[in-house]
Amino acid sequence: MADGPEISKRSGVAPFIAMDVMRDATALESAGGRRVMHLEVGQPSTPAPRLVREAAARALDGDRLGYTDALGLLSLRQRIARHYGERHDLDIVPERVVVTAGSSGGFILAFLACFDAGARVAIAEPGYPAYRNILLALGLTPVGIPVGPETRWSLTPELIDEAERRHGRIAGVLEASPANPTGTMLTPTALAALATSCHAQGRWFISDEIYHGIVFGAETVTALASSADAIVVNSFSKYYCMTGWRLGWLVVPERLVRPLERLAQNLFIAPSSVAQAAGAAAFDATDELDANVARYAANRALLLDELPKAGFDSFAPADGAFYLYADVRKLTNDSTEFCHRMLHEAGVAATPGLDFDPERGQHTIRMSFAGSTADMEEAVARLKDWLS
Repeated sequence: MADGPEISKRSGVAPFIAMDVMRDATALESAGGRRVMHLEVGQPSTPAPRLVREAAARALDGDRLGYTDALGLLSLRQRIARHYGERHDLDIVPERVVVTAGSSGGFILAFLACFDAGARVAIAEPGYPAYRNILLALGLTPVGIPVGPETRWSLTPELIDEAERRHGRIAGVLEASPANPTGTMLTPTALAALATSCHAQGRWFISDEIYHGIVFGAETVTALASSADAIVVNSFSKYYCMTGWRLGWLVVPERLVRPLERLAQNLFIAPSSVAQAAGAAAFDATDELDANVARYAANRALLLDELPKAGFDSFAPADGAFYLYADVRKLTNDSTEFCHRMLHEAGVAATPGLDFDPERGQHTIRMSFAGSTADMEEAVARLKDWLS
């Protein structure tokens, strides 16, 4: 007889390996007093901007911080809508904005509102592992489509149509630009082609734009410029340096607002009140935030120049975000074991590619350059010594 009631099958998703690596790296530091270079998790090393922290302090002092509307504070929704006019010259009404508990909460809400159980949703491989695992936990069917240099590591209408012929009806497509783990961005033409193709085929198109603002010479466009039916997911975590505040947003077609509101009321009640009260200030902190992006750019240039000297010489185009996705087949056929040794022998934490690509990830690793430039320099020096 079993020890107790059975655990649900939906809980049997794969671990988020980057978080496992962070846990192991933190434990290694705690146990031996050894300092680890953290290149494993995509998290800015700087705090939230000063204006955000000041707004939070005012809220803590003067607000009881009760529940907000399930869709979020109207003032924050209005500020997010105004952002699309300022950044993209688009007229987005605040009623289309849904404030969420980070982008993760946004994905859960969007998937539940758009897809019935069993529906197939196309995602790129390599790609952010939580896409696949959230879909599975919700009883949906992720359809991983291998991508590579031939499409600049991005989905295309042709790849999606071919996947539908092989697997059956594709109900939706999820694409990120800039992407995690590659950092690669869709051109405006490629993004428009995906959005318009999905509209023509009656598929939902979900555009993950959480790394907007962190780009290196490329043009940032939003799917909202191409399709009124597109669902955009964004977050205060990356560009705005508010990972632990757990605040994000969706921009959705008007017909989805009430379904999302009903789901949000029941699943989350409301996003964090103090995070919402502070979040609007982030849009006025661009000087501080762009200085962070300048540091990321310097880190990126440093790693692209120095890592080949350590033996890493093949990367996906890192147009944005703060990652390098490296092909390490010249160094190993087992990226998991390689990253384990790198952590314990060199004191450098990175994420094995199997987190992002279950089929081909044994040949790749992801390194985050969101930390300080001094840490990037130290990480490169350690890797050169280790691999020499």
